[in-house]
Amino acid sequence: MKHLQVTVHVDDDHAPEFFELLADSPTIAETRLVDWSMTVSEQSTLLYTVDGDPSTFAERAADTAGIDSVELSETTRGQTYVLVVMRPLETPLFAAVQRASTQAGLIVRKPIIYRDGTMSARVVGDAEPLQRALDAAPDGVEVQIDEISQLQGHASDPVVQLSDRQREAVAVALELGYYNQPRGATHEDVAAELNCAPSTVSNHLQKAEATIVRGVIDEFGIDT
Repeated sequence: MKHLQVTVHVDDDHAPEFFELLADSPTIAETRLVDWSMTVSEQSTLLYTVDGDPSTFAERAADTAGIDSVELSETTRGQTYVLVVMRPLETPLFAAVQRASTQAGLIVRKPIIYRDGTMSARVVGDAEPLQRALDAAPDGVEVQIDEISQLQGHASDPVVQLSDRQREAVAVALELGYYNQPRGATHEDVAAELNCAPSTVSNHLQKAEATIVRGVIDEFGIDT
């Protein structure tokens, strides 16, 4: 079973307007497709997160072919949820994603990331359906395979790699608001809950955070 990290490049002459709004908007740093609902009807519902100002995207997307509605959440710390109802058959690039995600023997993992004029995704499956999906790319679309690996087991999950005490420290810190902005708790507050020294909490949190960050970087193939 293969695990592919792929980047999709779209020729300027073939780039749908909706794709350009997602991947190449001057007011948006990054857009992620975090979930979707594929139905038997002609409409699908997609949930995006937008890092940046989504107002221009929302205004223009609502008037784009194949897009029936766009709804924004409140913006929190520069991030906004965007709920889009679309007709995939009228949005060819997403129709290709939909075909791939519904093909037997193939999984397109979430999130799908749009930035710098490209779309990045992680795909899991066997060789034959993977090749069929690559061969079915629309005109003007180049699918670049960045990495091929075997899908690893659950032990590769960075959270699983944490010690029991590290997981407990992170859970307590999260509950007390240590990771809020502004910070709602200190090492001393977490230490009081765990009945240990603040220096011990600091050590647990630093090691846990490093493990989790390394896991995320490895998962998305980010160069370091």
